[in-house]
Parts: sequence; C-alpha cells; structure tokens
Amino acid sequence: MRQELQSLPKGLAEDVAKNLVMVAKLIDEDPEQAYGYSRVALRLASRVAAVREAAGFAAYATQKYSEALADFRAARRMTGSVELWPVMADCERGLGRPERALAMAGEAEVQKLDKAGQVEMRLVAAGARRDMDQIDAAIVTLQSPELASNSVQPWTARLRYAYADALLAAGREGEAREWFAKALEADKDGSTDASDRLAELDGVDFVDAMDLDYEEQGSEGAATDAGSDRDADGDASDDVDGDGPDADPRDAS
Repeated sequence: MRQELQSLPKGLAEDVAKNLVMVAKLIDEDPEQAYGYSRVALRLASRVAAVREAAGFAAYATQKYSEALADFRAARRMTGSVELWPVMADCERGLGRPERALAMAGEAEVQKLDKAGQVEMRLVAAGARRDMDQIDAAIVTLQSPELASNSVQPWTARLRYAYADALLAAGREGEAREWFAKALEADKDGSTDASDRLAELDGVDFVDAMDLDYEEQGSEGAATDAGSDRDADGDASDDVDGDGPDADPRDAS
C-alpha cells in the first residue's frame, strides 16, 4: 500500500494514508465511520488500487454491496489479482443474486486462489446454496479435506461453524452439536459464537450479571421503602392509643 501511494505527490499521499489508517482502525468497531473515511480517500485517489480495495471493504462492512462490488472490480482491474474473487461473489449474494455467486464459484479464477481463498469461496458458495433453500447441497459443498483435517488453520473455526449451522438447518441436531463443539475447539480468538450455539442446543440460559445486580438493587430499595412505610404506620398506630408523645393529656385523665 505504501508503495502504491508513492505514485502520488507527497502531501496528497500522506492525506490518503491517514484516511486509510482510520478505515483500518474503525472498520470493525464503527463501520459507518470507517466508510466515511474511505470515501474521503476515494475522492483523493480513486486510481490507486489499495484505495479502491479499502473503499470496497468499508462499503461491504456497511452492507453497501453495489458500491463494494464496483470498488472490488476496479481494484481487480488495476492489479490483475484474483484474491478479491470470494468477497466479490459474496457481494452478489448481498445483492440478492446467489445464482451469480454460484457461477463465480465454478469459474477458473477459483483455481488461482490460495488455500484460504478457496476455503472462503467454498463458504460463499454454501451460503448461496442456503439462500436458494438448498440446504443439503450447502452441506455437501462444505464437505472437504479442509473440513475433515485435524490441523487448525485461520479458516478452520468458521468452516466448522458453517457446517454445523447447515446441519442444524437440515434438522440434524446431534451432528450439528458435534461440529459446533469442534468449531469452538478451533476458535481461539472468538471469531464465532459457537459457545452460545452449543449452550442453546443444551438448553442453557445465560443471565447477564449486570441485570441481576440491577434487580437485586431494585429489590433492596423496595424492601427499604416498605420498611420505612411500616415504621411510619407503626408510629401512627401507637399514637392512636393516646400513649404517644402527641396524645392529649386530658384523654389520660
């Protein structure tokens, strides 16, 4: 990316770089703001492939799939690389064209992808099958040497999770539970919610500790108020007998 920006005048390159840094920092926690920075970079340097790619991912993160696809296509034309092929296919899914995503999964570009890219393409193709209500075909699509392998790779947790989710959609709950457990085993950085899905299958309900604290505080407050009311009522009832400090001395006589 730095090398690509060197084609720009120094001041402009620095401005573009600052916006790209903000895109990278914000895209997970605040995708809308990241998208805003990406549009600034795009206005400044739309003919730089790295800028088009960053803009594409920011648009993709905010579900602006038409913009994302246009930026990814532009970046691909500039670089000749096929690495964006899976995410381009997923944009087709986002635009409601799963059949186009499936067609892309069968094109020659897939064979040029590295292993991670091929696994990603398999995930996209399985998602397209599910979009078309072809659950059994989605399960078959995910069955692969990568799924069967015991070695843990960066894609392993997501691949196992997708397989488990497809099995569950097909009503194969026992197998789904097994594969959610395998996904959790491989998910070292918490990229999936496999643990929650397992708990759901096991009928475990999680309660937010913050909610419990709030409820307990509310109960204590209610008890305190009730106690205060009882004290007030007790004082009043004591005075009814005329024995209290405010009783009329003439009643005593």
